[in-house]
Amino acid sequence: MDRHKQARYFRDLHLQPEILVLPNAWDAVSAIIYEQTGFSAIGTTSAGIAASLGYPDGEYIPREQLLAYTRRMVDSVKVPVTADIVGGYGPGIDQILDTVRGVIDCGAVGINIEDGLADNKLEDLQVQANKIDAIRRLADRMNFPLVINARIDLYWLSIGDREDRLNQAIRRANVYIEAGADCAFVPGVYEPSMIKELVTGIRGPLNLLAGPQSPDTSQLEKLGVSRVSMGSGPIRAVLAHVRKISEELYHHGTYTSISDQIPYSQVNQWLEKK
Repeated sequence: MDRHKQARYFRDLHLQPEILVLPNAWDAVSAIIYEQTGFSAIGTTSAGIAASLGYPDGEYIPREQLLAYTRRMVDSVKVPVTADIVGGYGPGIDQILDTVRGVIDCGAVGINIEDGLADNKLEDLQVQANKIDAIRRLADRMNFPLVINARIDLYWLSIGDREDRLNQAIRRANVYIEAGADCAFVPGVYEPSMIKELVTGIRGPLNLLAGPQSPDTSQLEKLGVSRVSMGSGPIRAVLAHVRKISEELYHHGTYTSISDQIPYSQVNQWLEKK
């Protein structure tokens, strides 16, 4: 499937009655595992990529390294891949558009772009809408149906009181969709009643971030959620297991924590094809 068809297919997945379950990869082999499991598309996690390269989350990892890792993941699987570009690697729109061009050149079919800033504040609503509008115009000029997932960080950053947060999240989502976003991403929401209000108020597909406290995917589908992703949750769970292995070895000199393994030959077989 060529990239244009992949992008259209990925966009259509947001419009189906069935929820799009989108796991997040941080390297080639995690992307391969998701594809082998049967997922129809994969997202990247900027936090996971950054951590694997020794950087904190944010835009601390050089853009070239983020794009290089994204390309490795895209080249490792046949399913569509959407890229987390944090805030776009600004500060200006021209720099953000350079990032988006790089993502498209990597073969990714979508982006996440967030309105949270480094100082735990939100980008001005109209400024963020202008960024999304510029990205959509660029994709149109490139004749590429890029899927834009507009992340709204009100809940993630705990900004405003409960009622105001809900109203502002809906307002921002609709402004971003009006500006050209395909989907609104509101991480940090887990209560079914609040999820339902977001689904009702937002005039487009809603993406939620899943965690242990979230309703399962079938419940989210019934609530009307279009897309669910896991962000950096999987890599942090993997790191927790690495810590368990480390502590068992250091304190007890035993190895039971590594008893459940993917065979060495299987990992090599996956990667020899890439």
